[in-house]
Amino acid sequence: MCRHVAYVGPEEPLGRLLVEPAHALYRQSWSPRRQRHGTVNADGFGVGWYAVGDPVPARYRRAGPIWADLSFADLARVVRTGALLAAVRDATLAGADAEAAAAPFAAGPWLFSHNGAVRGWPGSLESLARGLPAAELLSMEARNDSAFVWALALARLRAGDTEGQALADTVQEVAAAAPGSRLNLLLTNGETITATAWGDTLWYLTGAGRTVVASEPHDDDPRWQEVPDRTLLTATRTEVLLTPLKEPEADTDPSPTPGSARPGGPPSPEETGT
Repeated sequence: MCRHVAYVGPEEPLGRLLVEPAHALYRQSWSPRRQRHGTVNADGFGVGWYAVGDPVPARYRRAGPIWADLSFADLARVVRTGALLAAVRDATLAGADAEAAAAPFAAGPWLFSHNGAVRGWPGSLESLARGLPAAELLSMEARNDSAFVWALALARLRAGDTEGQALADTVQEVAAAAPGSRLNLLLTNGETITATAWGDTLWYLTGAGRTVVASEPHDDDPRWQEVPDRTLLTATRTEVLLTPLKEPEADTDPSPTPGSARPGGPPSPEETGT
């Protein structure tokens, strides 16, 4: 498993978002409060962020624990951004991909992270691999389930799907092929955040022109809202929309059913490789 977070809002130093809060992602690397699978996220970390006027994000990733990287401490102190995605990793199976296996994965304007695990990997998704263009498979950054799930979502994005449709359809497809998988996906393009809650915790905090979406709250602010399981989240700096996702066995159409959500509030009705 892992812990991840995305932010869109006014420019802030990386450290103010990832290090300074009492239960920030930095601390979650050794002491997460709501992690259901695994205990220590010391198998790599990464942060991707956007500079003003540049739609293509920069990334900093390492294979070791975030607390052991003194260069990151300097980076987090001085680099400012209005949008980021970051993750700390607890690998289910050891691999040789080192920092290449650490989120965020990237392509064009997008940053992506997967918190979870595909059950039965890699055999369970063999049929889905046959449906991907060879170029997508050959350009995978790592050989783990998270990188493969990203390849599935990216193929949809490049085909013209919206971020929400791409994540929803990818989750439905993987869940049908590998029941019992945990598929909390997180995506940003620097302007919006899209995420799924499917098998693990997901929370959001919005207000004052900023939105944070994270595996768990980074502080004790009472405005944090938990996202129900089997939900698609789409967010801007000022609004959050929650849409229920159906189990693939319940409906062969993977398209998410439009739900009812209050902007900035909860809905009115209701591991290889992280």
